[in-house]
Formats: sequence, structure tokens, C-alpha cells
Amino acid sequence: MNTKIVTCESVTSGHPDKLCDFISDSILDACLEKDENSKVACEVMATNKFVVIAGEITTNAVVDYKKIAKQAIEEVGYSTKEYEFLEKVQTQSLDIFNGVIKSYENREESSTDEYSMQGAGDQGIMYGYATNETKEFMPLPYVLSMKLTEKLTIVRKNNEIQGLLPDGKSQVSILYENDVPKYATSVIISTQHYENVNLNELREEILNKVIKPVLKNYVTDSTKVLINPSGRFVLGGVEADTGLTGRKIIVDTYGGVGRHGGGAFSGKDASKVDRSGAYMARYIAKNIVASGLCDKCEVAISYAIGKAEPTSVNIDTFFTGKVSDEIIKQIVLQVFDLRPKAIIECLNLKQPIYKKTSVNGHFGKNEFAWEKTDKVEEIKNMIKIKNLQFIE
Repeated sequence: MNTKIVTCESVTSGHPDKLCDFISDSILDACLEKDENSKVACEVMATNKFVVIAGEITTNAVVDYKKIAKQAIEEVGYSTKEYEFLEKVQTQSLDIFNGVIKSYENREESSTDEYSMQGAGDQGIMYGYATNETKEFMPLPYVLSMKLTEKLTIVRKNNEIQGLLPDGKSQVSILYENDVPKYATSVIISTQHYENVNLNELREEILNKVIKPVLKNYVTDSTKVLINPSGRFVLGGVEADTGLTGRKIIVDTYGGVGRHGGGAFSGKDASKVDRSGAYMARYIAKNIVASGLCDKCEVAISYAIGKAEPTSVNIDTFFTGKVSDEIIKQIVLQVFDLRPKAIIECLNLKQPIYKKTSVNGHFGKNEFAWEKTDKVEEIKNMIKIKNLQFIE
């Protein structure tokens, strides 16, 4: 029997890095609400009541970036009293802007194909992953860690557990036997709290109101449960640690189970393929797994700045495919248009939807277009057309 332990973590919206992601995506949404063609690359740094808003933004929208940042911080649960804000925002480089507006391969041509005329906003490799081990098509320890921080935020905001503050983390380790998840070997929650909280009482409440309702049968007598293992956690958020946009890329994606190309998401409009390309890769991977062609799938797409067509596409089903990975790749190239403009239209990425993505992961939430499984029948039909036999 093959056994392994897979561990994933999550952080709440009050975590310094996630707070910066939330501010960046709030600014992005504010721009898109008034100008859907806004080009945004907004980075935020926050430390001890001092917030820096920087980046490149080209938009027709009139946006008060400092006001949006204050609103975002207060929405998370912190007071902005005594906060200082420094704004250093400039317009997007014309070299990049021109490469996005008209792709290099068509610049000297009179092409009427609008999808070939918009180039990628950057180079890079984007990955998407899906597995059938959960209804979300996400790794189980990732789903559980996300649900823990989501539940932790709910009990705080609803005052079901008194004395909680916005900063917090979770971590779940799941034992797998022959790739089948069995139970949690350990569960960790660290949560910020007020000074006068009784730590033992807090631990008991979190166990009964957060951990057990979320993990249910995955918690056994063998599970090691650690709640605030370092003890006191009063000073938190950006008063205790410096936050940066884009520093929680593994929490944002697949918890380390799937690969990551290195590009962050938050604060970037969809012309940046490290965001839109990763969303498309997830969309493809989920539809492939949902169609029954494999149990797990990873999709890799690479781009060159200013070019519309990807420079490479790769499929890895980790030896779970019912047909070969090469055949799945050929089906993908026929079913999905991977040019940036086509991706943006397919997934409706010019809408102000990004605040919702910045907390509790970008994947596994059915409200987003890249989580739809609306290509399953088309994929199945491609198999029938090719008259392919499944691998036993």
C-alpha cells in the first residue's frame, strides 16, 4: 500500500498579505466598474498603519485609490484611524500597451481576425489543475483548509465566538492510501484575539464551532489538533507583519498540489495572462476531469509578450488518463481558444469580480466562469468523433 501525507494551508482576509491582495483587487474592480478596458497592475504594501499603493494603471475611470484602500481595510475588520497612505501610481508602459492592443504577429498585416490582434500582456507559464477527489474538483486538504478560514471569519463576524480579530491561518494534513484520502493527521488554526480572551476557552470553542463542523469525519482520535500553538496572538495584521500583494500564490491556487508558474493574480486586469491564462488553464483542467477522461489533470500554457497564440500547451494526467495525454491535448486545442482576447470573452473577465477572488482562493467557487463544466459534452463528442478507445 502506498501512503502519503498532503498538507495545505489557508489564511484569512485579515492576514497582512491577503489584506494587500484585497486592496489591490478592490482598486482593480473600481477601475473596471467605470472602464472595462482599464489596464491595471496594482501592488500594495502595508506595514504598521502605513500603506503604499503602487503600480501601473491606465484607465478612463476616475478612482480615489486611497479611499478604496481605506474601505477595503475597514471591510476586513480593521480601523484605518491613524493610517498613512502613500500613492505611487503611473500609467502602463506604451511598449506593453501597444503589444497588448495589437499583437506583434499581426502588426504589419491587415488581418481581420480580432482574436489574433490582441497579444499577451506578458510572457510566462500558467498552470491549471483539477482532481475528482472533491465536488469542487480541488485537492481535499486545500478545500478543508479554505473552509476552516472561511468558517473562522464567519464565526468572528457573526460574533458566534467572542474575542476574535481578523488575522488568522489554518493548515490541514491528510493521509492518503493509494491516492485515496482517509483522515486528517493534523489540523492547525492560529487566530488573532483580544487581550482579555481566555485561551483555553477559545481553543475549546474553535474546536467545536470551527474544526469539527468543517472536517467532520476526517477528524479522528489520531488527529493532532493544534489551536494557537504559540499561545498568545493579540498583535496581528499589518501591525505585526508587513503585507505584500501577490505573496500568497500557493494559497490562491492549489495548495502546492499543482504546479505554479510564479505569477501572482491580485491587482491585475485580464490582459495579464498570468491571471487570465491561469484561469483558463483551470477551466480546461476541470472540464477534462469532469468529462471522465482522467482522475486528475494539470494544464500548462505559456505565452510570449505581444503574441496572441501560446508558445506551448501541455497536458499531464499523472497516469490517470483514459486516453493518452497527447490525445487530450489535441482535443483541448480544438475545443478551447487560448488567445488572450478569446479567453477574456469566454470567461467574461472584464467584469468587476475580482474582490471576491482575493480571499479563500481563486478556484473551487462555482460563481466564477472558469469553474463551469460547460465544455464536458463537447469534449465527449470529440472522443466519439475520433472513435477512440479508452485505456483500461
